[in-house]
Amino acid sequence: MEGPFSRTELLLGAEGVEKLRRATVAVFGIGGVGGYVVEALARSGVGRLHLIDHDTVSVSNLNRQIIATVNTIGRYKVDAAKERVMEINPEAEVCTHKTFYVPETEEEFDFTGFDYVVDAIDTVTGKLALIMQAERAGVPVISSMGAGNKLDASAFEVADIYQTSVCPLAKVMRRELKKRGVRKLKVVYSKEQPVTNSRPPGSNAFVPAAAGLILAGEVVKDLAGAGKERILP
Repeated sequence: MEGPFSRTELLLGAEGVEKLRRATVAVFGIGGVGGYVVEALARSGVGRLHLIDHDTVSVSNLNRQIIATVNTIGRYKVDAAKERVMEINPEAEVCTHKTFYVPETEEEFDFTGFDYVVDAIDTVTGKLALIMQAERAGVPVISSMGAGNKLDASAFEVADIYQTSVCPLAKVMRRELKKRGVRKLKVVYSKEQPVTNSRPPGSNAFVPAAAGLILAGEVVKDLAGAGKERILP
């Protein structure tokens, strides 16, 4: 019988889809990258989502954030994202946190309740605190590196943080994580040189989206236990 995730089941199997339905994923940062993470996780049938962001939708978000429309301007991003998730999968459980994740707010979150954590926040201090908290809790985490000031959506790669190059944010993260004794971290990063050094960074409709979809794809494959062994010869 055809259902909302029947096509996903053809790829991941019934067991994989059930694993996604039972999973709890926290997405920190619901912006240009994180919004597309949430979108793909919802359409993949992830059963429980925690959405963390204190920002509201602004008119400048319209060019790249999937939750941004003229009707959501001024609303909290987590509320707009939750509404979108529920329109895709009404059976999903969505918990929203109107919080900026920084070292000072990390105690608001119990990472032992998460099966996977997605880091799509912007600040180095926040990213480091998030990764360290996930490491202490023994929870898998994937982190987005820089997507601003870039135009090549095909330049993204999935790698361990210590195998990255070119990306300035990844360079800082490598140094700081090494100081903290973190031995590995799965990241999505781009080797594309920034086309401008504008501040705030320039962005577009396709580069953050590509990064977000790749992040979500890694989460789905890891949670469902999918890998090369499922690829037909």
